[in-house]
Amino acid sequence: MPHNKHPEEYVDTSIGAMLAGHFRENDRYVIRRPEARSDWLIAMTLSGEGYFRTPAGEKRCPPGHIAILRSGTPHEYGTVPGQQWNFVWAHFGKLSETSYLPDEEVVVAELPEGETRKRAYRAFRSLLRDSRERSAYWQALFENAIRELLLLVAQRLEKRLDPRIERALQFLSQNMPEEIRLERIASEVGLSASRLSHLFKQEMGVPILDYLNGMRLRQAALLMRHMGRSATEASLDVGFNNYNHFAALFRRAYGQSPRSFAKGPGD
Repeated sequence: MPHNKHPEEYVDTSIGAMLAGHFRENDRYVIRRPEARSDWLIAMTLSGEGYFRTPAGEKRCPPGHIAILRSGTPHEYGTVPGQQWNFVWAHFGKLSETSYLPDEEVVVAELPEGETRKRAYRAFRSLLRDSRERSAYWQALFENAIRELLLLVAQRLEKRLDPRIERALQFLSQNMPEEIRLERIASEVGLSASRLSHLFKQEMGVPILDYLNGMRLRQAALLMRHMGRSATEASLDVGFNNYNHFAALFRRAYGQSPRSFAKGPGD
């Protein structure tokens, strides 16, 4: 049995294949299941390092990584020698979102530092909380958190962007309404402004300013069409301080003025 449990953090509960927990384990920790299991296992390393060994070989799960063990796979997992593995985990039954994953016995994906990694950790905390409280609809909430984690991993594997560009995209999304200078983004991701500009265009196909303006225009269009914001209000909401500049970019992207678009078809 696992040791070094912390009652305030460790929860083990099950209905069918639903289990969740938070372990801190030294390098004597090992689980062997040569007969496999019918459920899936997902784990995220917070610190230290764990390993997963299957007939296909061994994969490591260092900090900031998520590992997903496919059901029906004979396996062994545990703490890497010389490490203390601090990880959150959950067992779950097969969900439709598992079809987005590669057909591998163990999938390991690195989540970039920033909002994506924080979002995954919040999902695991939700799993623990729902398991502990068992309030109304907790099983459905548990499944929803698992679905979010699976989609985050699938998205990460699909994109395969440079982690620094992923952090830049997160920064743009979180700070879109503000005045954003290239130097500030570069500082956030640990690159020079010139290196960020080159890498961003290489990864995304467009300059960083064009990408940011595209985000702002799409959001402005949604605000006008679905939230009743006027063209002027929408332009300010998304970070354009010059309405004429906003209108020119909008017309180029949507083929009509923002005010015409805001009125809607047939108005």
